[in-house]
Amino acid sequence: MGAAPVRFTARPDGTLLVTPIPALGAYPRSLTESLAQYAAEAPERTLIAQRDAALGGDWRRISYREMWRAVQSLGQALLDRGLSAERPLVFLSGNCLEQAMLTLAALHVGVPVAPVSPSYSLLATDFVKLRHCLALLTPGMVFANDGSRFAAAIAACVQPGCEVVATRDGPAGATAFADLIATTPRAAVAEAAAKVDPDAPAKILFTSGSTGQPKGVINTQRMLCSNQQMLREAFPFVAEEPPVLLDWLPWHHTFGGNHNFGLALYNGGTLYMDDGRPVPGGYAESLRNLREIATSIHFNVPRGFEELVHHLSEDAALRARFFSRLHIMFYSAAGLPQHIWDALDRLALAECGRRIPMFTGLGATETAPFCLIVREGFSQSGAVGLPAPGIEMKLAPVAGKMEARVRGPSITPGYWRNPEATEAAFDEEGFYRFGDALVPLDPTDLHKGFRFDGRITEDFKMATGTWVSVGPLRARVTEACAPYVKDVVIAGQDRDALAAILLPEREAVAGLPANELRARLAGRLAALAATATGSSNRIARAVLLEAPLSLEAGEITDKGSINQRAVLAQRAALVEALYADPPGADIIICTEPSA
Repeated sequence: MGAAPVRFTARPDGTLLVTPIPALGAYPRSLTESLAQYAAEAPERTLIAQRDAALGGDWRRISYREMWRAVQSLGQALLDRGLSAERPLVFLSGNCLEQAMLTLAALHVGVPVAPVSPSYSLLATDFVKLRHCLALLTPGMVFANDGSRFAAAIAACVQPGCEVVATRDGPAGATAFADLIATTPRAAVAEAAAKVDPDAPAKILFTSGSTGQPKGVINTQRMLCSNQQMLREAFPFVAEEPPVLLDWLPWHHTFGGNHNFGLALYNGGTLYMDDGRPVPGGYAESLRNLREIATSIHFNVPRGFEELVHHLSEDAALRARFFSRLHIMFYSAAGLPQHIWDALDRLALAECGRRIPMFTGLGATETAPFCLIVREGFSQSGAVGLPAPGIEMKLAPVAGKMEARVRGPSITPGYWRNPEATEAAFDEEGFYRFGDALVPLDPTDLHKGFRFDGRITEDFKMATGTWVSVGPLRARVTEACAPYVKDVVIAGQDRDALAAILLPEREAVAGLPANELRARLAGRLAALAATATGSSNRIARAVLLEAPLSLEAGEITDKGSINQRAVLAQRAALVEALYADPPGADIIICTEPSA
């Protein structure tokens, strides 16, 4: 692991500056410089692979040499069509090898790409968010891997005259991907690559849009390349041993599309694309892949680690394969419950005689995303660490908390065609406002790093005027109710007492009678309430959520993280039921001893 000493500077107004002492090392001007490097040094090594039904479910692999050749042909095809920042390349479909090839080709010749969440095309019925994204982007080309699946969205939202490219089953008039990649490259490709501006838009990645319409976050080549150098300096072993990853995270999100895809490419590694998902009925494919591919780093969201723990505990062969070459694990998108973390430690100790370090940090689409990282020895649930090399952090007093703000080469210049949102996102010194509050792990030793203290925008006041710190309270309630509850939404704005909507862990509650489950949770929450210091951290009532959260309504993202405000807005009737007198039979009373 890399050492990253920092300097702390306290200002008279209560602001704290945290600055890494060493300067960030050199990084390339364009991400495809790494592709060219490894195409020369390790041409036959697999860069990316995906299972292919045409190969009987075996892996279809693309080597560094093959990817470099594809980038030349596709880059020429994009140049021939005059694509640019005003007419970018837009992806509607999810992760696939063709999207990987087109993305790198566009980056190589300076054409911005914009992957849009497939849910806007496949789950939506009104296409409001998709129309918004396409109107903002004005694409010159739209790609959909399977044209038949996206036919309705294309017909409804893609403007006439915009070229549609599909790998298969494209609509009438669409261009076949096979024809695109058959383009003969000319000198124009190298000429365009030499002129790529590292500070021009390379990607437009959209925010979730859960509190309004999605915003297009500008990602530049400088952001992408400097961010990968930060990762390499935080984890130097990735440069010594090319990383092997198995990853399902969607490329329209920064964690999967920038962080993990880029980590493999920047360090000459291999990315196996996992078509599974940590959702009911979707994890079988991930298990199939994990039984075959031994990874050096395992990236996942907390829900994925919860699924993994269950199967590692029961499958000795899977456990042996999973830990056989694993150096670190890394989670993001939400807090990892401590009982899941403890279970992974126990499994690793039993299998290989040592714990496998678990890391996380704090990042955003606007930060490319790697920004803060926990230091080895100070990694624990809720910790986010210290700034990565090259990132300066400012902790500014806001509403009684310390808001994290950052600046550096990996921070976005702003939002695409949205100057008002751009202005609001930065403070007077040019620091990007995270909106997340932090507190020290140890106030007597700031070098241990910081802990997440909630989203400032999620916090609210009760009727008493007392502020509720939602993030830490959610974590405490979730841990108190483990393993029956996987997450919590806190209600109580302008109320006299707090209430909680509990999201059940389906496997843990399966087979338990409803009355018994409510009694167990009542006991857990009563015990937690007994430790409370006041109404702002005491849950008075709770209810188990029966209907699943809605991706389309913005209650949950593709990665499984929950939007507190969206859930409360969508479930307003359930919130009212929590406060009704007398309470319904399904309401859990938390401050009275359970029967």
